[in-house]
Amino acid sequence: MGIIKLKNIKIYAYHGCLVEEKKIGSDYRVDLKIQADLSQSAASDILSETVDYVHLNHIVKEEMAIRSKLLEHVAERILVRILDELPLVDKVIVDVSKINPPIGGNVEMVTISRSKKR
Repeated sequence: MGIIKLKNIKIYAYHGCLVEEKKIGSDYRVDLKIQADLSQSAASDILSETVDYVHLNHIVKEEMAIRSKLLEHVAERILVRILDELPLVDKVIVDVSKINPPIGGNVEMVTISRSKKR
């Protein structure tokens, strides 16, 4: 078993329930942690035998570009696509964070964390 992490994927997107969020957008941070059997690729040194983190990043960018009211919804779409498209992945944990959320206070970020496994 092995772990691959993608930390601090920075994305500008338009998620949220407020009208302003739909128009103005906001900065987001996404963190991924996947568990997979990496023993074959560790021995072979062949990209097609591992989980390609370029593919992981591509999924995150595409799903973050689709507007949602709730971060939970975005996180769920990311989880489902990773498990659908990358058969080596056994478990995924995704954190979606909104930087400087408009909640009437001095809050650095709000984060939704979700996980899914086969």
